[in-house]
Amino acid sequence: MKRSLALLLLLASASWGQQQLRVIMFGAHPDDCDIKSGGTAVKFAQAGHLVKYVSLTNGNAGHHEMGGGILAKRRYAETQEVKRRIGIAEYQVLDNDDGVLLPTLEVRKQVIRAIREWKADIVIAPRPNDYHPDHRYAGVVIQDAAYMVVVPNVVPDVPALYNNPIFLYYSDGFQKPSPFRHDVVVAIDDVWQKKLDAFDAHESQFYEWLPWVEHLLQDVPKDKVARRKWLEGWMNKSWSQPVSAEQRAVLKKRYGKEAAAKVVRAESFELCEYGRRPSLEELWKMFPK
Repeated sequence: MKRSLALLLLLASASWGQQQLRVIMFGAHPDDCDIKSGGTAVKFAQAGHLVKYVSLTNGNAGHHEMGGGILAKRRYAETQEVKRRIGIAEYQVLDNDDGVLLPTLEVRKQVIRAIREWKADIVIAPRPNDYHPDHRYAGVVIQDAAYMVVVPNVVPDVPALYNNPIFLYYSDGFQKPSPFRHDVVVAIDDVWQKKLDAFDAHESQFYEWLPWVEHLLQDVPKDKVARRKWLEGWMNKSWSQPVSAEQRAVLKKRYGKEAAAKVVRAESFELCEYGRRPSLEELWKMFPK
């Protein structure tokens, strides 16, 4: 009897270690999640976990030549191509206008519903300090939802979660009111091409809008193969920040000194004060390598 009980406990422990996680990542626009955590999302999906992206706006202002419903439809189609290419489970785009997002009660309810319906174990979002007001308010509204997801009488049409998820922030370089803290660092060199595949799918952004903003539109090739090569060069030159000393220190603890020294690209996340607060050791085990 004792041996049977011990075996059951051992099996339960093993299955817990292989638990399928449900991860939901929020962005203000239909490419923010890809930019901030595309490599980590790919690794979660490849490990058998369920990943959902949510854009809080429809992206209908993010272009220099088109806008409104036509642009929103185009950007939604791009998100679904991203979903297909990188293997995430869902890419949801909420129908809130781009450029005017506010942390209203209605948007908070949308976030609460999304987290509950996904039965999220992990929630990742921007910090509430950023150059773009949509990014800032995305961070605020998700913080506002963090406790409410377990309160049954708030948004009662969707059952409240029994356990509060773990909430984390994407990395950023802003120093005020406090610098970003690299609690979890994921090496993404081995999935860098998949992340670029996601960027490549956002044609309206990475071949039109963002080059226009940075005065590079004249440099973008027309041929699809050539522009994909151009995109990689642009990302390597301008968008891929060197691994910082703070990141390297965490990488050494997660991957070992020798492996960490070889990492060129990484994505970082900071544990939020709200939600469940696991130890760093537990958190590192949940995140893919």
